[in-house]
Amino acid sequence: MKKTLICAALLAASFTMVSCNQQNSKMDDKPIAQDSTQTAMKIAYVEVDSLMSQYNFCKEYSEILQKKGQNIQNTLQKKGQALQNAANNFSQKLQQNAYTREQAEGIQANLARQDKDLQALQARLTSEFQAEQEKFNKALRDSLQSFLARYNKDKHYSLILSKAGDNLLYADKAYDITADVINGLNKAYKPVKKTAADKKDDKAAAPAKKK
Repeated sequence: MKKTLICAALLAASFTMVSCNQQNSKMDDKPIAQDSTQTAMKIAYVEVDSLMSQYNFCKEYSEILQKKGQNIQNTLQKKGQALQNAANNFSQKLQQNAYTREQAEGIQANLARQDKDLQALQARLTSEFQAEQEKFNKALRDSLQSFLARYNKDKHYSLILSKAGDNLLYADKAYDITADVINGLNKAYKPVKKTAADKKDDKAAAPAKKK
């Protein structure tokens, strides 16, 4: 399983562009061009990489997802290796004429069922893991959008953009509000309470202690 920081790309794609204090235009309003102050746009941006590495929510859930992914990988690898060993053992004994025809067919059918069960397990665990990733990404977007809506009540930015890699060709640091956003998010964030399943994953992912 790869690490689950793919949410950075999703975050950059879904970053909210916030607009405040904009009134609906009316037919009898004066043209906006007559007042230069009305046409000025106040813009800011947030560094996505910094957000992902410094926002406590991201750090905690990235660790949780990484442990879950590692636990899934270990489970599948262990079961896959056991099935491979059984198949190798069957093949070796088959060459030695250790089975009757009926016995060999029965063992082959059993190995085929185990292989099918393993594939079904892999599909189920992968689906569950992807659902967990989607849950994390949604929670991240919701928390960010909720914070920006509150934050912008006083700041009155017309646009708040995401800066990930070189998706912005140029960005003046004067418009960088990353520190404000991270500090605000961390101040409002409450650490995740681990469930019994999470604790089990932590134990399973932890290296065995040498006796």
